[in-house]
Amino acid sequence: MLSLADRYTRAQRSLCDVDQDHLLDHYDKLEDDQRNDLLEQIESVDWPAVGRMVKTHVRSKPVVKLPSNIEPAPWYPNIPTEALQDKYCQAEQLGRQLVSDEKVAVFTVAGGQGTRLGWNGPKGGFPATPIRQTPLFGCLAEFIGKVQEKYSCRMLWYIMTSTMNHEDTRAVFERHEYFGLKPDQIQFFAQEMVPAFKISSGKVLMSGPDSLALSPNGHGGSLKALYTSGTLADMQNQGVEQISYTQVDNPLVRVIDPLFIGLHCLDGAQMSSKMVTKANPQERVGVFCLVDGKVTVIEYSDLPVELAEQRLENGELRFGAGSIAIHMIRSDYVESLSRGTESGQFGLPFHRAEKKVSEYDPHAQVLIEPQAPNAVKLEMFVFDALPMCKTSIVYQTDRLEEFAPIKNCNGPGVEDCLSTSQVLQVERACRWLEAKGVTVPRDGNGHVNAVLEIRASTAVEQSDLDELVLPGNIDPGSSVLV
Repeated sequence: MLSLADRYTRAQRSLCDVDQDHLLDHYDKLEDDQRNDLLEQIESVDWPAVGRMVKTHVRSKPVVKLPSNIEPAPWYPNIPTEALQDKYCQAEQLGRQLVSDEKVAVFTVAGGQGTRLGWNGPKGGFPATPIRQTPLFGCLAEFIGKVQEKYSCRMLWYIMTSTMNHEDTRAVFERHEYFGLKPDQIQFFAQEMVPAFKISSGKVLMSGPDSLALSPNGHGGSLKALYTSGTLADMQNQGVEQISYTQVDNPLVRVIDPLFIGLHCLDGAQMSSKMVTKANPQERVGVFCLVDGKVTVIEYSDLPVELAEQRLENGELRFGAGSIAIHMIRSDYVESLSRGTESGQFGLPFHRAEKKVSEYDPHAQVLIEPQAPNAVKLEMFVFDALPMCKTSIVYQTDRLEEFAPIKNCNGPGVEDCLSTSQVLQVERACRWLEAKGVTVPRDGNGHVNAVLEIRASTAVEQSDLDELVLPGNIDPGSSVLV
């Protein structure tokens, strides 16, 4: 084990090579435990990559050039046409077989804190359901448990954390006794952190006397982390061929969807995506487009207004395929993106964002809170892997069936918050129960006049309710847990 002095010398050499040695200017004033903390952070950063990024993304702004020829991406409809019915049946059977054969693993991106939700802890620990207040992690765990029951399989679950919430995430699972799953089927690993840079100088900012201003490298960094953490190798050693990618903030997400898996595999796709039809041209979701024959996501803020508002003869949005961060990814495709990682050439590009970042001044020994953006943050987007695929498909899912994200704190007119998510959760439960002949009370505006919750451990699809004894009627204002 290297001494602090040896580690300091090595860190200083790495930092000098990229003109970031200011990070050690006040090292002599720190206690040994602070020195160790600072050196650990410095050792965790890929400094040659930092040097390249300062040149390409900090001191200069990459220009986002939209292609001249943008077309809507084709997609498989949620309800098959007559011509597609046989293929959907075949896909469903194939997907179920792959799940039963344990060829599919669940991958959840959960590196965020619940700060925006007013929650002190990992976002995955946030109480999400309307009656039991089941945490987001619990919603996904119960779904996995039901899948294991339905398909007589053992489902592997890989959860990507960040250095900010890694230990707290483990603690959530321990406190909830792994939500009924076996500890050995769940693996946690942390994604890479990237420094924030001062806009004016390109220097890495500090957040304290012994800490750098670090943030996760974006959801696209999840694919790199799969490789560098050894998680991908573990998946492949256990026979996993397909990875079901979801983010942690959606309590209704179908973490395993046999039809989607089957369509993805039948078409030989390397990475595939689910979409919902955009609610309006301004909805803040990326849009699936076709650029040079490749499926590509264009951010809502980058899509020209004249394209965003174009409509077909039937009134539907021409560019209406909204991205909801649900993907199927072949494990060997992740490996192909990662082959140049050791030399700093991971396949996905970084994107620049100017943000307000608290900045520690070591001379005055104070933390400065900026009034305007003072820093550049860099992150990768997972959907940038789509145009690199030889084949990629898009499948339309029903918004009500599996898109009720919790991203924002409750407030008047706020979308994608706990209250809007719970309305959708209750409405989906109502839909399923009404389809089984249950009379559910509604008010004059058609809103459900009861609080309903269906455990994922009870049903992950409507047909799972077939063998249950359900009430004939639900009383107005009541709370019913199925």
